[in-house]
Amino acid sequence: MRPLRLGVNIDHIATLREARKTYEPDPVAAAYEVERAGAHQLVMHLREDRRHISDRDYQLALKTTHLPLDLEMAADPRIIEIALKNPPHTCTLVPERRQELTTEGGLDVVGNFQILKKAAAELSGGGIRVSLFIDPVEEQIRAAKESGVTAVELHTGEYANAIGRLETARQLERIAGAAALASTIGLEVAAGHGLTYQNVLLIVNIADVEELNIGHSIISRAVFEGIKQAVGDMLALMRR
Repeated sequence: MRPLRLGVNIDHIATLREARKTYEPDPVAAAYEVERAGAHQLVMHLREDRRHISDRDYQLALKTTHLPLDLEMAADPRIIEIALKNPPHTCTLVPERRQELTTEGGLDVVGNFQILKKAAAELSGGGIRVSLFIDPVEEQIRAAKESGVTAVELHTGEYANAIGRLETARQLERIAGAAALASTIGLEVAAGHGLTYQNVLLIVNIADVEELNIGHSIISRAVFEGIKQAVGDMLALMRR
């Protein structure tokens, strides 16, 4: 059986911090815990508006984690400059809109081919592995290959939001077909977005998927898995 890598996105640790504009919880401390837990990769999205992860978070995580770091980013010259100055292992180019709560779909590689090809060339020229976050659509996969990147991450959001067995099966088939095509033409294949403890197993069974990147569901479970200990620690201090 092939090894399947897990990348853990820690953006929502920073989202919680920014809700109060304070110093905790620190996503860099979360990066350490992710590494201790056995994950294979750390994922951070440095957005143009810095709504959660900050430049400080990114730079400090690079210095302190032993895990490969996947920096999600728009093909924005200012973010590209930051990545080239402090190179991560991987840059995953994603679409980005200010008003969205989270990334809502894959890149339109066909419609933005020259922009993405230029960004990919700049980043790969800096020794960075480049991936494109795309929908599981043949024309987008072939355009990604032509752009010069070595990897794609297939958007699993429509699968995650599917209602009923028939629609779930249809979306699963789309992802499996897209993964097979990408692998056949020489692209490494990751998948992510909306994956949870309830829906991940069917994605795990897709042979051509080599990596899963998951954030919100893991951080959500961590709130409850760890809350008993956190309350107990506070009570212990109060009882001293």
